[in-house]
Amino acid sequence: MAENRDTGSSEGTPAADAYPRKILEYMEGFLISKTVFSSCELGVFDVLLSAERPLSAEEISQAIGASLDGTQRLLAACTGLQLLNTHQDDGRVSYSNTEQASVYLTRTSPSSLYQSIQYSSRTIYLCWHYLTDAVREGRNQYEKAFGVSSKDLFQALYRSDEEMVKFMQLMNSIWNICGKDVVTAFDLSPFKVICDLGGCSGALAKQCTSAYPECTVAIFDLPKVVRTSREHFVTEADQRIGFHEGDFFKDPLPEADLYILARILHDWTDERCIELLSKVYKACKPGGAVLLVEALLHEDGSGPLTAQLYSLNMLVQTEGRERTAAQYGALLAAAGFTDTRHRLTGKIYDAVLGLKETSCCGNVA
Repeated sequence: MAENRDTGSSEGTPAADAYPRKILEYMEGFLISKTVFSSCELGVFDVLLSAERPLSAEEISQAIGASLDGTQRLLAACTGLQLLNTHQDDGRVSYSNTEQASVYLTRTSPSSLYQSIQYSSRTIYLCWHYLTDAVREGRNQYEKAFGVSSKDLFQALYRSDEEMVKFMQLMNSIWNICGKDVVTAFDLSPFKVICDLGGCSGALAKQCTSAYPECTVAIFDLPKVVRTSREHFVTEADQRIGFHEGDFFKDPLPEADLYILARILHDWTDERCIELLSKVYKACKPGGAVLLVEALLHEDGSGPLTAQLYSLNMLVQTEGRERTAAQYGALLAAAGFTDTRHRLTGKIYDAVLGLKETSCCGNVA
């Protein structure tokens, strides 16, 4: 019997559509992630950066302390992912970083995503193993992934000093590449006294003091986070950045012209968000404002895909979700803020601004 090569449907579906290319790509997506994660963890990109010349697979395997066979396969995959360049010289293959790999995947680069990648590999990836359970149960999966109770969200998130530093390094790397865009989405120069709630490593505070030379920023965070930030992230040279220790749900908030909540509300339910925003409203000076920094969903929920995936991650890791600009506006209005507006940055995170009343500090553009 002759082989039937017509793979199209009887209803006239083109044969090419019978090959599920996109679905296969999605199935293999985690392979790509782990290739990047392992390459960073092994130091492949760091070795190539420091060498300042292309290296052979043999040289790289020796430098990273790995098998030659495994290294060759990893380098081939990184080449296919366009993270490495290959060079041929008399039949000898050598490798070098692409520009993006040098800028974003090496530990020493000012724009490095290395720490973010490590957190994704060692924490988020393990939580996502239980995504099915998270969807069924409607709650985060720290207990299954790490054997710790998730009743206190940040006790689970900061379950060890090492894990807390990793999370802070993650935040540092994100704001190094996205921070300027969110703090300049609106003209915040009228607000001289700023409080960054959950300011963590101080990376966004530094972006504020850089963009607005006349402002001061107080980072409000848990005592152990403040201690770690002072020890590892904020130096004496950052003279316009100060600290307040406390739990923003339980303790009084310092008075300020502007409160920044960056990647805070997406951790919590609507009820907890309104509770926190109401505290912010009461502490806010007349004419003040609150700036929310979040990954905004389209109003019809159709995208962006990154925000949709982040919302799933909030299910796996927290109590919250990603929201639309209108949904954040409703939370702000419920707490008393008016004249809510939002700006898209074109990057991962966007900005939503809510005013306590008509600003006496000047117009906010």
